[in-house]
Amino acid sequence: MAGGPSRTKNIDIPKAKLSAQNLKKSLRLFGYLGRNKWRFIFGMFFLFGTAIVGLFFPLISGKMFGYFGDTGKSAEQMQTELYYIGKILLIILVVQGFFSFGRVYFFAHVTENILKGLRKDTFSKLIQMPMEFFSQNQVAELSSRIATDINVVSEAFTINIAELIRQSIVGIGGLVLIMYYTSWDVAKLFLIIIPPLIIVTLYFGKKIRNYSKLFQDKIAETNVIVGEALTGISNVKSFTNENFEISRYDKVTNGVRDFGLKFGIFRGTFFAFVVTFIFGAVFFILWKMLLLKNSGDITAEEFGKFLMLSLFVAGSLGGLPDQIASIQKALGATERIFELIDGKIEKIDLQERSQKAAVRFKGELEFKNIKFVYPSRPEFVVLKDVSFTVKSGETVALVGSSGSGKSTIASLTLRFYDPDSGTFLIDGKKSTDYGLTELRDQMAIVPQDVLLFGGSIRENILYGKPNATMEEIMEASKKANAYDFIMSFPDKFETIVGDRGIQLSGGQRQRVAIARAVLKDPSILILDEATSSLDSESEHLVQEALDKLMVGRTSIVIAHRLSTIKNADKIIVLQKGEVKETGTHAQLMANETGLYHKLNKMQFEWN
Repeated sequence: MAGGPSRTKNIDIPKAKLSAQNLKKSLRLFGYLGRNKWRFIFGMFFLFGTAIVGLFFPLISGKMFGYFGDTGKSAEQMQTELYYIGKILLIILVVQGFFSFGRVYFFAHVTENILKGLRKDTFSKLIQMPMEFFSQNQVAELSSRIATDINVVSEAFTINIAELIRQSIVGIGGLVLIMYYTSWDVAKLFLIIIPPLIIVTLYFGKKIRNYSKLFQDKIAETNVIVGEALTGISNVKSFTNENFEISRYDKVTNGVRDFGLKFGIFRGTFFAFVVTFIFGAVFFILWKMLLLKNSGDITAEEFGKFLMLSLFVAGSLGGLPDQIASIQKALGATERIFELIDGKIEKIDLQERSQKAAVRFKGELEFKNIKFVYPSRPEFVVLKDVSFTVKSGETVALVGSSGSGKSTIASLTLRFYDPDSGTFLIDGKKSTDYGLTELRDQMAIVPQDVLLFGGSIRENILYGKPNATMEEIMEASKKANAYDFIMSFPDKFETIVGDRGIQLSGGQRQRVAIARAVLKDPSILILDEATSSLDSESEHLVQEALDKLMVGRTSIVIAHRLSTIKNADKIIVLQKGEVKETGTHAQLMANETGLYHKLNKMQFEWN
């Protein structure tokens, strides 16, 4: 819906400090190396090789400056020596190319194997987290831990760490060579002028990155408004709120403009600093070098070596802040990933279903003095001393206004949560004495808002029993009143349902979900207002399929339309988390002062 404050949260990976503790935590990643330890060692060898070989290039290329002007050598001698220098430089480039390829090749192997294990462990732990965890964490943030965070770790391993080491070797090694190959007067100038300028540049660079991030956040706010307005365009037009949306967008874009102007002034100051001081310092040092050369204090070759080494050192040291910032992000991402991997998970049996031989439940349920509070809302008691029984094969309907605790009872039945006090029994045994997988394998739920996966109809039905045959799938679809509409599609069971099943109608989605439940063949069935959002024709087809599905099973029906539960064996009326009435439809309707009678009367009057 358009309008109102946005609840969109930008996912930003926090930077971690380059502390010994954080670095020690990140060493856990090397536990995923497995058989790739030797590849890592080879990668490090090639990494150091490419950095060290790279230092020879400015030294050798600097020699060529010695051939400018009067050298006192014949043209033939100069040509021979220059050809020799050219061959050496070519060999250096080829060797460096070889080392660079080896570094990338071996680090790619190492990184991809680490990421493979990391992705598997992260998703495995994520999928086994309890429902409490998902109620307290946003899906976008959780998805980012598998996508964004792991990509950041990938970049750190393949690019940033290697570049940090390489640039550090080149930068420090270059400074040592400058001091060794040039006079102290020149080296002193370099050491006095360049480091302070680099520090100021780093400060400006950090500020610009922060400004840039804030600027992107401002732009994101405008995109949110555009997205909300266009997604809810029918609401915008029906409420004639075009002017409101234009004003809202204009207000935000004014903020973007003002911030952009400030950002522009700051960038202009930075560029002025670079042009005036950085370039000025470089030209001043070169000017000083030329004076020394003309006075004969240094040779042209020394000047050339200094110039080439200076360029390499400046380039390497200038690139270090970006690499360090990226590694800090990678440390932050690694910490977030391992927080997830180390999180408390449910005790799920991950073996194939075909290997399990669980005893089928009779389906006798008993809730004894159940009290429950959602961890995310500790101040609100959802269920207060709730007690009722369900016999094997019985259909029990839960009715009541929104917030009375109906769906919470369904969640407790599936053990998405455990009660804070009281006891939930299945076949006379505490629910906590069963394994979660054993318990949930004997249950199926058909919710009001069916979520289908983005594959084919066959794959969605197969989700109820992954090892089912095609004959079983077809039989399940017939029992769910889904076979006819499935066969009317050109691709039949291979029809792609689209994201969340968007290619199917509401009734079709419900019947695919029922077919999935039929295929699972549960002992206990939970129907969470499965027909409340359907038109009359679809409701009839779905209800008919549900009636077939409930035969011979213990069924808990959460009812919105009370007309659908008249034939239930027992109806439990809930209000504010308490059981107010229990009985059949006829018994409850006989009590004219009762809550059920009142709800029926209200629904009849509305219809």
